[in-house]
Formats: sequence, structure tokens, C-alpha cells
Amino acid sequence: MSPLVGLLGALAGFTIFYLGAWWKGASKATASPVPEARPNGGPNAAHLGLGAVTNFFDTLGIGSFAPTTAAFKFFKMVPDRLIPGTLNVGHTLPTITQAFIYTTAIDVDPLTLILMIVAAVAGAYLGAGVVATWSKRNVQIGMGFALLVAAALFSLRNLGYLGGTTEGTTDLQGVKLALGMAGNFSLGALMTLGIGLYAPCMILVGLLGMNAGAAFPIMMGSCAFLMPIASAKFVEKQAYSFRPALGLAIGGIPAVLVAAYLVTSMDVTTMRWLVVGVVTIAAVMMLRSAAKGE
Repeated sequence: MSPLVGLLGALAGFTIFYLGAWWKGASKATASPVPEARPNGGPNAAHLGLGAVTNFFDTLGIGSFAPTTAAFKFFKMVPDRLIPGTLNVGHTLPTITQAFIYTTAIDVDPLTLILMIVAAVAGAYLGAGVVATWSKRNVQIGMGFALLVAAALFSLRNLGYLGGTTEGTTDLQGVKLALGMAGNFSLGALMTLGIGLYAPCMILVGLLGMNAGAAFPIMMGSCAFLMPIASAKFVEKQAYSFRPALGLAIGGIPAVLVAAYLVTSMDVTTMRWLVVGVVTIAAVMMLRSAAKGE
């Protein structure tokens, strides 16, 4: 059995684990002291639409966490404390869909891909257990600064200061591999807070001399494996909002397929600048709420 086949088989197993953990957690939450965690109905049109839009652009490499967080904050769709968990639980299935598509479509050294994914999963496992127990104010502060970091990374990438090239390698060795694993471990932990892994991972592999295209299977594979682990933690602790999360999942999968197979050209840079503006405003609002104790 080839390493790639084994990786995809493991991803299928993680998908089953995630679905089982969510089903079990939702069944136990019918009388939860956290009303948002109760499975008391399906998603509305806003939840489904947000899942479709954010995952469409996520498939193009823009990322879904920061835009979704901004929408949650602007429209008061999810309490601030529950945003990290809702992001992870809701975006897991669309991200897994992306991983299956791009892992088979783009050539990356299997050992590099697997080790980078393992590092991200380990970081997420440790991070989710911590973030799920944070107070509302700590989440507001953490997500506020995380969004500012995301906006800065988007800006630097758009300005051409960070990112890979088309001539880079498709593998990492020695010290570079160790640095890549350490970096992805940190990104996995931060992702549970809502900073998103795509933009930072693109920058990481670019700085390590990898081909820009290699970032797609690495970042999507990392998220696809770490998000079921993180999501199970959030579901277990009932630190997420059920209906919006379900809407992100249901609305996101068709959008991923459309973006991956039907979209051939789009001005992604312009979209990134739009995201920078929206995310910066959301970050200021989050930090302002924390300062006021709202």
C-alpha cells in the first residue's frame, strides 16, 4: 500500500471518528446548560449561505476562519465564547472534502506531507483542550489578536513579501523539515483559537523554499486531520453552537466542489484585500467588547 493511499484511508477513519463524536455529543446535549449546544433544529438560510461563501473562497486558499468569525461578530450569530468551537466543528467536513481533492491532485513528498500533518494534529489536540475552557473575555482577547495577525499575514502576502514560488521544492529535509514540523505544530494549536491555518501555512512552506502549490495539500491535509480532533474536544465540552456549525457543514461541501472543479480564474488578491478590511474591523470589535467586559 502506498503512503498516499494509507493517508487517505486514515483521513476516512478520522472523518468517521468526527461524525461519531459529533453525533454522540449532540445526543448528550439535548438538556445542556448551554442552549446553543442543543440540537434544537436545523440551520437557517444565513448559516447555510455563510458556509457556502466562506468555504468557496477557502478552497481557493483564502481561508474560512477569519471571514466566518467576522460574520459571526457582525451579525451576532454566535456568542463570542462559542466562536472557536463553532468554527472548528462547522468547517471540518468541507475541509476534509478539500483534502481529498487536493491531496490526490498535487504532488508533494509523502513523508513531508505526513509529518507536517502529524505535527499540526498534535498542536490542535493540546490547543483545543485549553481554548474550550476559556472564559468569554479570554476568547475575545485571543480572537481579537488572532484576527489582527491574520489580517497582517494577508496584507504581507498580497504585497508579495511572503509566500512560495512556482520553482520551489515539493519536499523538506533535515533542519527545514524540523522547522516545518515545529511551525505546523504551532499553527495547529493556534487554529483552535480561530486564527486559521491556510495563510500562515502558505507563508511557512514558502519561507522553507517549497513550491507554492505544495501548500495546498499540506494546509488542507493538516486541517482535515486536526479539525476532527479539535472538534471532538469542543463538542465534548459543549463549547460550540450547534445550528450555525451544521449550516457551515451543509452549505460548505457543495461550495468546495464548485470552487475546486468549476472555477478556473478569479481575482483572489482583491478578495484577500476585502477580507483584510472585514477582519480588521471584526478584530477591533472583539477587543472593544473584551475591554468593556461585554
